[in-house]
Amino acid sequence: MQLVVARIGRAHGIKGEVTVEVRTDEPELRLSPGAVLTTDPASVGPLTIETGRVHSGRLLLRFEGVRDRTGAEALRNTLLIADVDPAELPEEPDEYYDHQLMDLDVVLTDGTEVGRITEITHLPSQDLFIVERPDGTEVMIPFVEQIVTEIDLETQRAVIDPPPGLIDDRAEIASARDDESGDDTENAEDAN
Repeated sequence: MQLVVARIGRAHGIKGEVTVEVRTDEPELRLSPGAVLTTDPASVGPLTIETGRVHSGRLLLRFEGVRDRTGAEALRNTLLIADVDPAELPEEPDEYYDHQLMDLDVVLTDGTEVGRITEITHLPSQDLFIVERPDGTEVMIPFVEQIVTEIDLETQRAVIDPPPGLIDDRAEIASARDDESGDDTENAEDAN
């Protein structure tokens, strides 16, 4: 199975290094020196990582055969793709690869069907499941343990316990302001 593990950004310096937007939870495994990656577009690769280092919080890579800024700039926006065994699991028991979560059925704790995971969006603060409902609409579910209570790969389902309003329009709204405005009206009438 092929997974996108990074996207090449702009050139860094004049010796062929590039910035990389990491798209894997295991960059030390997938983006280490010696790794051979296929590319999209395919005409650019395959690329072999020669060196890697972190500079100002960004991963910088240099590829074999790329020695100058011009060569590095030619790689910009190229996707780096790793071959991964589909049976391979992350080291931590509560971590999952995106391909393991795609197409899981999403159900509430009582078994009510919500939909199917069609996309996973990785944000800086958390990941989101994009879930397609049976009626074709989509809902975003934060992939946090307070909401996603169970992932069962054997039964191909994710169990969620969403707060009110996350997957429906029936949010419970309680506002002291509403109560106060009623009291003010009564008080104003008494003053007249």
